[in-house]
Amino acid sequence: MTDPALRSPAEPSPLALAVARALGGRSLVLVGMMGAGKSSVGRRLAGRMGLPFIDADNEIEAAAGMSIPDIFAEHGEPYFRAGEARVITRLLADGPRVLATGGGAFMNPGTRAMIASRGLSVWLAADLDVLMRRIRRRADRPLLQTDDPEATLAKLIAERYPVYAEADLTVQSRDVPHDVIVEEIVATLADRLGVAPPSGPVAARSAVPPATPAPDRPTEKGPA
Repeated sequence: MTDPALRSPAEPSPLALAVARALGGRSLVLVGMMGAGKSSVGRRLAGRMGLPFIDADNEIEAAAGMSIPDIFAEHGEPYFRAGEARVITRLLADGPRVLATGGGAFMNPGTRAMIASRGLSVWLAADLDVLMRRIRRRADRPLLQTDDPEATLAKLIAERYPVYAEADLTVQSRDVPHDVIVEEIVATLADRLGVAPPSGPVAARSAVPPATPAPDRPTEKGPA
């Protein structure tokens, strides 16, 4: 089922467009746990900023020709992580864009270094209870196929949150409309980049060049 928040694209805003210009050629990379809202928030954030949106997990599945659960089942997590790193490296080379990454991507030191050199990272932090409410709606999370998913998620949080904290910025994900989180990200980015709210009439749609359409699906051979 399509998330209702994805059906109505967000309109560009003057401040968000100014932030996009300040990024230069860098991408904005969303990191965090499964269920933190990286894809749903990322789509709307990209609309605000007039940038393309890319979901790294979708690109990995396209490169592999199979779903992520199937990659885990047939090839294992190390194989998946290696492909994930390759795909993210390629996507960062094609910036600027808003890029949503999988929950484990930022744990790779090489991927973190690549993100730091070619992008600006934002951690969507979320409490365990918030994540569990969201994750229960889906049954396709390979790392949570255990007897006690909540305990598994709590363990992942303990392992990953100290690493996620290395992101350039942190915004709290919680049960509010996606647009609230989007505006908080824009404001946090503006503060970080020293972007003042534009004054006077602003032609929002012409403030930045039109977003370049996402490239064709990757041509890498074999599973990611």
